[in-house]
Amino acid sequence: MNVCDSTVTVPSDASSPAPPGGISIDYRQLPWTSRFLRDYCHSFERLEQFFRGSPQASGSWTAAFAERHALQPDAAVAKAVLHQLETRSAPVAAIANAELLCENRTVTVVTGQQAALFGGPLFTLLKAITAIKLARRLSDEHNTAVVPLFWIDAEDHDLDEISTCQVLDANLAPVPVKLSLTELSGTTAASVELDESVAIAIAQLKNTLTPTAFTEAMLTALQTAYAPGVRLVDAFARWLDRLLGPHGLVVYDASEPATKPLARSVFARELSKPGETARLAAAAGAALETKGYHAQVMPPENVVALFRLDKTRLPIRTDAAGFRIGEHALPADTLIAELDGNPGSFSPNVLLRPITQDQLFPTVAYVAGPNEIAYLGQLREVYSAFNVPMPVIYPRASATVVDAATVRFLTRYDVDFARLQPMDDAALNALLSTQLPAEIDEAVTAAEKSVAQTLKVLESAVPTVDPTLTGAVGSTRGRMERDLRNLRGKIIQAAKRRDETLRRQFTRARAQSFPGGEPQERSVGSIYFLNRYGFAFVDRLLENLPIEPGQHWLLTV
Repeated sequence: MNVCDSTVTVPSDASSPAPPGGISIDYRQLPWTSRFLRDYCHSFERLEQFFRGSPQASGSWTAAFAERHALQPDAAVAKAVLHQLETRSAPVAAIANAELLCENRTVTVVTGQQAALFGGPLFTLLKAITAIKLARRLSDEHNTAVVPLFWIDAEDHDLDEISTCQVLDANLAPVPVKLSLTELSGTTAASVELDESVAIAIAQLKNTLTPTAFTEAMLTALQTAYAPGVRLVDAFARWLDRLLGPHGLVVYDASEPATKPLARSVFARELSKPGETARLAAAAGAALETKGYHAQVMPPENVVALFRLDKTRLPIRTDAAGFRIGEHALPADTLIAELDGNPGSFSPNVLLRPITQDQLFPTVAYVAGPNEIAYLGQLREVYSAFNVPMPVIYPRASATVVDAATVRFLTRYDVDFARLQPMDDAALNALLSTQLPAEIDEAVTAAEKSVAQTLKVLESAVPTVDPTLTGAVGSTRGRMERDLRNLRGKIIQAAKRRDETLRRQFTRARAQSFPGGEPQERSVGSIYFLNRYGFAFVDRLLENLPIEPGQHWLLTV
């Protein structure tokens, strides 16, 4: 895998070590990145009050390791994780890393995502690879066992999102592959068991993807993981085991009944001080807004940061009598007694999930996507309230994978990668205009300047002769400028017809990089790349993808 040149220049203060022959694209030069993300990576001092420390400062890591080494891990968590891996027959390297969780000084680098169909978008794979590479680096630097762990948000209930995987067809058009689910609205992913419809989804995937030398092996492995009778979450976990277990990734299903009692203290505190988590997060969000940022989460004060699990996942709210779940009021004592007797019937929401995660695991770093970083910035005081150390938040690696022809096109014609994103012809027209014979472009430009200068003189002189002609001069100027613009447009259209090859190259580059106008890593499933490049695709990313914050990488395989 090579990282290929982009026309975007990397600032001199960029810290990313570029692989041979390649450079990266700075987040500050990409229009789809938020100001929050750009500042987090490049101007952390503007956000330092909201986090425990910069991921690029050695002192942050020293403090994170010291805090975690001062705490005694719960061996029951490690046993539960090991049981999961052994039940799934996970790779030896993953089980060996899980066994390290039993040791007192072991720490974790955690990342996570919901159990998306067929492994989800490319960014899910990038998150896991970032966690593995960061864990290895930290282990070397701190001479401590560091385990990369993937937390499956198994109690997510957005089944429509997690049951869809988008790939590109032979024409590079985005095609959604959807798993048919009949579960009730609000059902969690953990309660979904695959049936024969998964074979239909795999068949649709096969019919959509372009056959390659790797297709048969990829589909065989996929059918092994995603089989009728297997829970959707287990299928996702097995697939991650297949891809990254040999590299030591420990995949954890967060719906694990054995660890719910171990998170009881977090749930109990949330019920004993209902609404406090929401208030603290909302206050941090308001503070972010005063600094000109957008608050990612603004929960109402009566929201408890827990769900109650039954047949569906229901939010818990406070009212004058205690708590309210749906239409039912419950006294506080009743709900707390239920927690004592059955902690598995509760699940943390987005605000309490990080606290629960880091209560269970000795987390020194959490690898987060852009939106996650934004809402985690609202939780520093929540971590403090629960007396749980906040980990260092580390941005996941960001990349676009294209073919060599696309790289040659971008390099030859000096095309700004970011200008491929808009779904219009502005960038293409600009490119085509640079391909016109110089004398044509110069002549049209000279005519435009001549008309502008001449009519400017007339606009000044005509009123001295007859003021009523001022409007006629203005309308004449507008008409002539419009005619010249139209002429230029006709010339560009002629250039389009003349150079269909250039148009096809531009269209192909855009289709690969921004399917439907969205960055590739968010919209294309990793399964597409595994079909195209084989399972070695994962190895190449692990070998060559830099993980330094604040850079986007253009890659070829």
